[in-house]
Amino acid sequence: MIDETSGLFIVLEGGEGAGKTTQLSLLQEWLAASGRRVVCTREPGGTEVGERIRALLLDHGQGEVDPRTEALLFAASRAAHVQQKIRPELEAGAVVLCDRYIDSSLAYQGAGRGLGIEAVAGINEWATEGLQPDLTVLLDVDPLISAQRRAARDKGAAGDRIESADLAFHTALREAFLARAAAAPERYLVLEGTQPVESLHQAVRARVEPLLSPAGCAS
Repeated sequence: MIDETSGLFIVLEGGEGAGKTTQLSLLQEWLAASGRRVVCTREPGGTEVGERIRALLLDHGQGEVDPRTEALLFAASRAAHVQQKIRPELEAGAVVLCDRYIDSSLAYQGAGRGLGIEAVAGINEWATEGLQPDLTVLLDVDPLISAQRRAARDKGAAGDRIESADLAFHTALREAFLARAAAAPERYLVLEGTQPVESLHQAVRARVEPLLSPAGCAS
């Protein structure tokens, strides 16, 4: 096991169209304005190899990707992400903000694809050497509302390969996310994602502020 890092690792989770990107951007702006060094990243992706895997996983026309292969590809992308980017930045004292992390694999492949939470958790524990976020912000939105948001955002264009899954799939994801948060409430902030954007941002700030330390400030 690698020693605990000196930075702060915050993850935003939730279903498609939950508003993660908006809240991540607002959090980044607030942290940077306070003098913190902030690194924003995403999954799958975050590294050159991770972005290539992202295309394989999400783009249509890449051929069949069965659930087991999908789970392993996500874990491979995450392994590179942690090794090449997240851990080095944390060890340098940065605040790392990540759009999705292990909980997404547990929800999407473990629950949504039916591979089982424990099986998917095991490969990701190995892939990340056990690195867990200091805080996970879960934006909870009803899947029907998420679908409406995606349709408005994409202006009728087809979503990616995972966004295009049916309502039952996205309902299973929501239930899995909420179960994870309920099992470890000290590491999660669960917010109703239909609240006004600024209200959500203020709630996130209130939870993040006590986690910040002087060591995280930019010199």
